[in-house]
Amino acid sequence: MGKERNAISPTREENYPEWYQQVVKAADLAENTPVRGCMVIKPWGYGIWENIRDSLDTMFKDTGHKNAYFPLFIPKSFLQREAEHVDGFAKECAVVTHSRLEADSDGILQPAGELDEPLIVRPTSETIIGELFARWVQSYRDLPLLINQWANVVRWEMRPRLFLRTAEFLWQEGHTVHSTSEEAMEETKLILKLYADFAENWLAIPVLRGEKTESERFPGADCTLCIEAMMQDRKALQAGTSHFLGQNFSKACGIKFQSEAGKEEFGWTTSWGVSTRLIGGMIMTHADDNGLVVPPKVAPTHIVILPVTPKEETRSQVLDSCNQLAKELRSKNFSGGSIQVEIDDRDLRGGEKYWSWVKKGIPLTIEIGPRDLEKNTVFVGRRDQGAKREGVSRSSFVEKVPGILEDMQNNLLIKALAFRDQNTRDIDSKEELYAYFTPQNSSQTDIHGGFALTHWDRNPLWEEKLKNDLKVTIRCIPEEPGDPGTCIFSGNPSPGRVVLAKSY
Repeated sequence: MGKERNAISPTREENYPEWYQQVVKAADLAENTPVRGCMVIKPWGYGIWENIRDSLDTMFKDTGHKNAYFPLFIPKSFLQREAEHVDGFAKECAVVTHSRLEADSDGILQPAGELDEPLIVRPTSETIIGELFARWVQSYRDLPLLINQWANVVRWEMRPRLFLRTAEFLWQEGHTVHSTSEEAMEETKLILKLYADFAENWLAIPVLRGEKTESERFPGADCTLCIEAMMQDRKALQAGTSHFLGQNFSKACGIKFQSEAGKEEFGWTTSWGVSTRLIGGMIMTHADDNGLVVPPKVAPTHIVILPVTPKEETRSQVLDSCNQLAKELRSKNFSGGSIQVEIDDRDLRGGEKYWSWVKKGIPLTIEIGPRDLEKNTVFVGRRDQGAKREGVSRSSFVEKVPGILEDMQNNLLIKALAFRDQNTRDIDSKEELYAYFTPQNSSQTDIHGGFALTHWDRNPLWEEKLKNDLKVTIRCIPEEPGDPGTCIFSGNPSPGRVVLAKSY
């Protein structure tokens, strides 16, 4: 028997980074642009982002948050107000220094009209939003202030990769002000729980919840909480973060309020965000060697109907049947909305058309031809089951389709969770840890490692050594770190296990 043919080359095992790029291309999600590090998100990819955005937006509003929009440009002096913050982002900033272009003597456009103060293209918005919040907050009656914005940001990325690391990307950033530290911390935890719920129940990506170490915190935060997911190459992806900022930005920006007792106090703030990186995480969690696999809850289209019309005399009859089926399917509901159906009647060979949708990861494909009309059947392909197809009763399929989509959604999560569990282990010696994260192939292209749950005494020296020796980081201190033990590096007491992994 010959080697199985796949739609994506190379396969995951052969070259995972290149496989990822080819999946993005084959699924027609995005592509690079003439501006280095910036991508265009194509309709199928943007449709996924719209569903992510809209679902999260509902969750934010259900918890009392309101949307606003803030400037793309931030005065350089604002960024300098919080010292740790500026240090954390300085190397990633894009800077605007001039306001216009003028032609020189050779007709070449040159920057002119130098600005009195350089403007930073938004890498994150804590400082500019803090400036506005200082105007909006005067009294305890103004609190809590719960704001979210959907926006683009720019962080000058030297090694871009579509959806994972790009110079410009789309995201949401929440910013809140509270009267007490306890309320602000409650908000930080609430958002992390919301992110975890969304990752698992919409994207079918199982995540670990925990706290970042001091060295991995958001610049200027007192505490950063995160969700960490395992990709199919066993590396970790930080899928979302929620930051307790304490009073650091309030003091830097002058966010003060008069308390109920009449005392002037600084507010307690949070910030939190997820981005189009979630699409990269979805790809690397579910895609296979035939292309993308999209969880039904975020799929732009749930079902594509492919008319099979080998003879012109039966074409109109087949198309009429396809249109009627689409109408019946659209009357069904899934995940709080109507099922989205597309009829693909492009003049392409049947196999070419079918495989184009397999590679895009659409949940269900339905083929209907003259024989199906005679038998009252449809030929159905479930993307979570690879590329196999089977004939089923048309009426039965229509009746069961919401349950089929729900089953697919659940199956993807179960599969991803099983993969993570298989590649997570307790490690209790330095020797075992180093062996776990050392590839057999010196080129380091082979898939190895996973999540290591290890005792650490919280000394940052060991954290730095791991980065230097193995390119391994402490992904988080889990919410439930387990029983105390002994640090594998020092032999000193450890309050509990931490999660170690290579990461994106």
